[in-house]
Amino acid sequence: MDRYRGPERKIDPHRDATLGDGTPNDQDRVEIGPTLLAFREWEKAGLKLPNLERMRRHRWQRLTRHIVDRDYGGLLLFDPLNIRYATDSTNMQLWNTHNPFRAVLLCADGYMVLFEYKNSPFLADFNPLVREIRSGASMFYFSAGDLGGKRAREFAGQIDEIMSAHAGSNRRLAVDKILPHGLEALKEAGFELKEGEEVTEKSRSVKVDDEILAMRCASHSCETAVAEMHRAAEPGMTENDIWAVLHAENIRRGGEWIETRLLTTGPRTNPWFQECGPRVLNNNEILAFDTDLIGSYGICIDISRTWWIGDSAPRLDMVHAMQHAHEHMMTNIEMLAPGVAFRELSFGGHQLDPEFQKLKYGCKMHGVGLCDEWPHICYADSYHPGGFDYVLEPGMVLCVEALVGTEGADFSIKLEDQVLITETGHENLTTYPFDSRLMGRQL
Repeated sequence: MDRYRGPERKIDPHRDATLGDGTPNDQDRVEIGPTLLAFREWEKAGLKLPNLERMRRHRWQRLTRHIVDRDYGGLLLFDPLNIRYATDSTNMQLWNTHNPFRAVLLCADGYMVLFEYKNSPFLADFNPLVREIRSGASMFYFSAGDLGGKRAREFAGQIDEIMSAHAGSNRRLAVDKILPHGLEALKEAGFELKEGEEVTEKSRSVKVDDEILAMRCASHSCETAVAEMHRAAEPGMTENDIWAVLHAENIRRGGEWIETRLLTTGPRTNPWFQECGPRVLNNNEILAFDTDLIGSYGICIDISRTWWIGDSAPRLDMVHAMQHAHEHMMTNIEMLAPGVAFRELSFGGHQLDPEFQKLKYGCKMHGVGLCDEWPHICYADSYHPGGFDYVLEPGMVLCVEALVGTEGADFSIKLEDQVLITETGHENLTTYPFDSRLMGRQL
């Protein structure tokens, strides 16, 4: 059977009418979700599945509590990932990032309204927490033309109506991302506008138990997909050919997309942040990548590895750089525990050797959930007081970075692990092994 064609099966014979995460076992779910391949792999690995109904309720409760704690009347969301967090629903996510046609209004009393594309009002039917479906959030120029202002005023009128019914006289409204017409229309309607991203980023930063279960599942699928890419990678393949394997294996397991194209080979690994292209991988070269992968349940798994591809041993300077990157990441992971100040993470831990300082990664660590999220833990030389004066909490998940290379060299080493903050310390959720030859160990 073609590996990219699934069996003609409408139901998993190994389970009842409901799958382990509480969704219908009919391969016809409305929301994007894991495939039977993923479910079977997780079962074999002994993973516990999240309860999606409970996860959605916890997210809704957490967002509502953040609104109430700030004495806001409501929270208006346009960012597709914030909408996903609030409703667990999707609609053409990448298209929506540059054509904002969806919005969610969550009021302080918990009443939640989804403004959906008018031809697809059914995409959130699985979630009873969405109390009302409307349309009318589209005011971008492609859709509205020169009537964007009129559309925005009509939309603001709907927001006014809902807020009056569910927030009373409270006109304090947090908004995350909105076009200029919409911003002006809300101001004209008398709303006192607040920073919505501050609300959502802090709400999303602490994961509830079911989100962590979902992340464990997504991590397993991502690492399984990475292993398939690793097995496929060989001299003679282009970077694009290799990267396409990860995309395909992610989709096969119900993943959604990959945010970047950060896979390069040989001298294209330095400087970092070149994106994969038609270059052919040669024998005895480095291959480095950063997954930036939106996987099962919409969870981001953001890990990096660097591999040696070839039949000879890597150079000693490559082994040294790999060992240094590994030490940098692992030492910094050991700092992670509840109550640790973000500032301490910036100024403490492992120091890169001077020759690696100029090309070091743009941050030391960062949060992760539905995508790369708050907080951004910078290196000491980029630290700005007042921007991130907070401490780690249980349930936060951080990606710990290492980028080691010297200016003008013909390679870089990129490593990254995803780490959960627990009640007593931390747990590294990333299990994918490091390249033995680059680590200086015999195969």
